[in-house]
Amino acid sequence: MSGSITPYDTADGKRYRVRYRKPDKSQTDKRGFRTKKEAQLFLASVTVSKAVGEYIDPSLARATVGDLHEDWLAGKKVLKPSAYAQLPIAYRVHVEPKWGHREVGSILPSEVQTWVASITQDKDDGTKGRSATVALRALGVLAGILDMAVADRRIHRNPARGLKNLPRKAKKKPGRTYLTHDQLHRLAAESARPELVLILGYTGLRWGEAAALRIRNVNMLRHRLHVEENAVQVGGKTVVGTPKTWQVRSVPFPPFLSPLLERLSRGKGPDDLLFGDGITHLRPPRFGDGWFDGAITRLQRADETFPRVTAHDLRHTAASLAVAAGANVKALQRMLGHESAAITLDIYTDLFDDDLNGVATKLEEHARAQSVGKTWAALLA
Repeated sequence: MSGSITPYDTADGKRYRVRYRKPDKSQTDKRGFRTKKEAQLFLASVTVSKAVGEYIDPSLARATVGDLHEDWLAGKKVLKPSAYAQLPIAYRVHVEPKWGHREVGSILPSEVQTWVASITQDKDDGTKGRSATVALRALGVLAGILDMAVADRRIHRNPARGLKNLPRKAKKKPGRTYLTHDQLHRLAAESARPELVLILGYTGLRWGEAAALRIRNVNMLRHRLHVEENAVQVGGKTVVGTPKTWQVRSVPFPPFLSPLLERLSRGKGPDDLLFGDGITHLRPPRFGDGWFDGAITRLQRADETFPRVTAHDLRHTAASLAVAAGANVKALQRMLGHESAAITLDIYTDLFDDDLNGVATKLEEHARAQSVGKTWAALLA
C-alpha cells in the first residue's frame, strides 16, 4: 500500500497516524486511530478508492450546505421564474436553519428522515405543521445541493435520496367543474371583461398566456392565437417569459369571437397587448372581491345552481367543450400546451371516459346505418 502508519502518544494513550498521497500527489494524513488495524484498514480503503477512481478528498467533505447553496441556486436559474422563486424561500425557511452550518460529509440519512417528518408535525407551541408539499420541496432543495456535492466528489452518496415513508401530498378532489356553453356566455355577459372570459373558456389559455397576447399574435384569417409569451406574477411583479413547458403554439378560436377580438384590436399597434390598455399586463383577478369573483357571486344570487369557478377553471371548461366537439387527445394536448398527451390524459381522464362511451354509441349508429342489424339478429337466432 502507498502510505505509512506511525504511532504517537496522547493523554488518552497511543494513537496512530496514516500518511498518504492524494490523486493530485499532494500529501495528507489522518490521525486518531485507536489501533494499528484500524489505521491499516483505512489506508487500504484509500489505496483501493484511488485505484478505481472513487477517492473522496476528506477536506472537500468539510464544505457546509451553506457554502454550496448559492452555486446550486445559480444553476437553477434556468427554471421558469415562478418555479425558481420557491427555491430560495424553501432554503431560507427550512433548509438553512437545520443544515446551513453542517458539513456535507457529516449528514446522515436518519437525520434527514427525521427532519422531513418534523416539518409536517404540529409544534409544542401550537404552531401547525406545514403541508407535505412544503416538506417535499424543502427536501428537494437539500437533496439537490447534496447531489451537487456528490457530482463534485465531496461525498460518496447523497443521504437525502432514497428515503422511505416520506409525507404524501393530499390527493386532489376527484372531478372538475366544467361550464356549459350557456353558463360560459352568462358569465362573460355578467363580467367586466367579457372578451377575456370567452377567450379563456374557448381556447384554454393560461392566464399569463392570455395576458401576454399582442395584436400581432391574432390571426383573424385562420382564427388562431399564436402563444409565444407568458406573463406570470412572481413576488408581486410581472415577469414575462416563454410559455409553461416552453410550448410556443398556435391555438384555434371559434370564428364567432372574431368581432370581439377586432373590437379589442382597434387603435392598437402590432406590439400592443391585446387585453387592457395595450401597455400594462393584466394581473390575475383578486380572490373574493375581484371582478371575476364578483360576477360569479351575482350569478349565484340569481341562480344558486351556478357553479363556483375560478379564472383558471375556464381552462378546464375549454378542454371539456373541445372534447365534446370531437377533439382527440393529441389535438387537446397541442391546444393546452401540455408537454405530452399522457399528461393531458392524466388530467382529463373523466372527459375521455365520456368520449369512449360516445365512440361506442357512434359505432352502433354506423353499424345500424349499414344494415348489419339483420346479420347480428341471424347470428343470435
